[in-house]
Amino acid sequence: MKSCLRPNAAAVFLAAAIAAAGQNTAPPPASTNVQPANPQSQAGSEPWWNLHVANTETVQWHPAFPARYSGPNSLSSQAASTETVDLDVFAGLRLWQGAELHVDGLAWQGFGFNHTLGLEAFPDAMAYKVGARLADGTFARVFIRQTINLGGAEQDVPDDGLHLAGKQDESRLVLTLGEISALDVFDNNAYASDPTTQFLNWAFVGDEAWDYPANSLGFITGLAVEWYRPPWVVRYGLFQVPRQSNGLAEDPAYLRAWGMVTELERRFIVRRHPGAVRFLAYVNRARMGSYEDAIDDAVRPADISLSQAYRYKYGFCLNAEQELVKDVGLFMRLGWSDGHTEAWAYSDVDQSASMGLSLNGDLWKRPNDTFGLAGVVSALSREHQQFFEDGGTGILAGDGALSYGMEKAMETYYNFQVWKNLHVTADYQYYIDPAFNRARGPVSVLGGRLHWDF
Repeated sequence: MKSCLRPNAAAVFLAAAIAAAGQNTAPPPASTNVQPANPQSQAGSEPWWNLHVANTETVQWHPAFPARYSGPNSLSSQAASTETVDLDVFAGLRLWQGAELHVDGLAWQGFGFNHTLGLEAFPDAMAYKVGARLADGTFARVFIRQTINLGGAEQDVPDDGLHLAGKQDESRLVLTLGEISALDVFDNNAYASDPTTQFLNWAFVGDEAWDYPANSLGFITGLAVEWYRPPWVVRYGLFQVPRQSNGLAEDPAYLRAWGMVTELERRFIVRRHPGAVRFLAYVNRARMGSYEDAIDDAVRPADISLSQAYRYKYGFCLNAEQELVKDVGLFMRLGWSDGHTEAWAYSDVDQSASMGLSLNGDLWKRPNDTFGLAGVVSALSREHQQFFEDGGTGILAGDGALSYGMEKAMETYYNFQVWKNLHVTADYQYYIDPAFNRARGPVSVLGGRLHWDF
């Protein structure tokens, strides 16, 4: 499938963002790693506002690949190409001591392969579950962050898309309230979190076994609390959830439908090389269906919506990063969810394991370049497998039948600095048993990415 993408023009995107201001249609998490815009402020004082712009364009293509059969959510086995464009306008305002208001006005255009279906470790995290043939826009993030300093050494806060430059204590309490991505706060990793400059694949942006609360475009209303007491960080979040699986509208039954997450982080130094380990636990409650009930029902193809009731879904994730030597970093994620109840927001994955390396170009005298290589293996619970075997469909998968195999994916990229804040990335990804199906694939995906910001 080839997307219908018209020429990119910042004016068109900005107009679309303003026109759609009242809509709740924000795409998956965009970069917050935007360079300073030098806001006006008095010398020696903290700036009271900032403004940043970031643009990311991706192009991907996959050749024809073998497939014994295809179904409603299958990746097309014919050669296909796709393009996506997004533009973020970040604005921040200091409200009072320690308090900041941030708005992310975002516009986007384009689609992922087959309207973002057919692969679990999807190759483009900038391809939204709700794409746009013509430019569309919204206010993706609107939130207030309050930082309460609790002592310790004073740290510099760099200016970026979601932070104002300033100072903060190493021991502090941070409260965030509003429309955000849960991935803005939780499951971060220094080497694999930002699809605008790092790995493009969804599986390396966040742990796919965490069905993190989000609408079909990646954002949701919620509250996050972070307590920093070095070398520990404790985080807690309470978020709304969609009314339907992979839906836009939020469930108004706030006491019965919610997503809760906690994370414990330990930072450390090993022979002068920094590292961190994060343990995350989550529980979601929503009007989800039961895979077991869908299997037992005589209806075929299996229809999980017939068994929907308010149920719980829970899981655990482990996230680690370690600098091995200067300019070489290792990362990994492990994830597990109970696999009994319907996938609700992110992917169909019940278990996931990923690992990768990131090399800074300073090793070859290109300090603003990055090379990355990573792999991920994703799996389903037994009930979830049977559901797909009986013809069921999920968020990303559903071939009408299933010859089950764990999905294996690999990605390698080179991010090349062309000029100051302009970067071009060459990307290659390879899949075995796409969407858990041994009857389809393997699949190669070649891609390129252009990113600029100021």
